[in-house]
Amino acid sequence: MSPDGQPAATAIFIGHFTMPRGTTYGRHWHSFHQLAWAAKGLLRVSSERGAWLLPPSLALWIPAWVPHTTESAGDTVMRSAYVDPAASPEIRWPEPTVVAAGPLLQALIDHLGRTGLAPDARSRAEAVLLDVLHPVPVTSVSVTEPRDPRARTVARVLVQDPADGRPLESWGREVGASARTLARLFVAETGLAFGQWREQLRMQSAMPLLAEGMTVEAVSRRVGYGSASSFVAAFRRVVGVTPRQYFPVRD
Repeated sequence: MSPDGQPAATAIFIGHFTMPRGTTYGRHWHSFHQLAWAAKGLLRVSSERGAWLLPPSLALWIPAWVPHTTESAGDTVMRSAYVDPAASPEIRWPEPTVVAAGPLLQALIDHLGRTGLAPDARSRAEAVLLDVLHPVPVTSVSVTEPRDPRARTVARVLVQDPADGRPLESWGREVGASARTLARLFVAETGLAFGQWREQLRMQSAMPLLAEGMTVEAVSRRVGYGSASSFVAAFRRVVGVTPRQYFPVRD
């Protein structure tokens, strides 16, 4: 069956979605595995296992039945390959997994999206697509908003201005709590120490800017780093790869 429950004659069905900025597909799941890929723009996928921002160089394998939300971070074109689990028994990733979306994988998705392919040609292309799925060491980047109103005030100001580098002592005087109380609240309600939380937020804020083609130097200043090298080191520490590995420069 296809992802909408209708009979399908192929092992891989390609869906095409034009997603203007702000388009959101609320929490849902599929009986097929989904390979979510942004042919253009930046795609955000969230689940209980994490959140991912995906440029055209990366795709996300979402196992069947895993609830998730999908939204566009800018004007985006999503092309998703929906894979019949029976046709891919060798892929046993239990959680959403980021894979490289190189030129071959992109071409295969476009090829399988065509109508009129002969059955044998389609079968060959489907087999190659499954064979070229290779995970990359990219970590989910997401931040949880604290529930306590004092910590939540700090979090919301930083979302608007991630470059704000004030320490917890300064924030405490502003919201009426000690630095120790705020530190405890961030750990208890987000699972991260304040410094880790802010670093995650800065990486999350940097990704759309990098996707738009802003230089690493400009992005580093925008999100609060004194130098490009310190930003690159933080990005690699949090995300798992460098900014240019995540967002390759396109001619």
